[in-house]
Amino acid sequence: MPAVNPYLTFLGNCEEAFTFYKSVFGGEFTYMGKFSDMPPQEGVTLTEEEKDKVMHVSLPIGPETILMGSDTGGEWAPPTVIGNNVTISITADTKEDADRYFNQLSEGGKVTMPMEDTFWGDYFGMFTDKFDINWMISFNENSGQ
Repeated sequence: MPAVNPYLTFLGNCEEAFTFYKSVFGGEFTYMGKFSDMPPQEGVTLTEEEKDKVMHVSLPIGPETILMGSDTGGEWAPPTVIGNNVTISITADTKEDADRYFNQLSEGGKVTMPMEDTFWGDYFGMFTDKFDINWMISFNENSGQ
């Protein structure tokens, strides 16, 4: 079965965001490359600021899930528009993990639905983190997790 890995694009603060996500989920980056690591390409000139931006980062956050991201490139890359088109849904193994993920990831962000028992049976909450990324956290004691 194919893996689904969320890919997040930032406007220059990717490394800061992923360092924060790593503090919540633990683990190590399996890759952190900067635009300065790219081989020279015709028509692409990097400013000193662009060279230090993240070209790609990977952070495993579960046995089959890798959180991936990058900063937007320069004039040679498609523009990035921050919006509500990306949401990461995390299904926690325990209610305690759900609360921990929710509390840590939502710090400095905006809670849109606090963690609570829902009519569909999950313990569930939603928020936008301090990096404008939307998250849904859930736990279901009957899911076999």
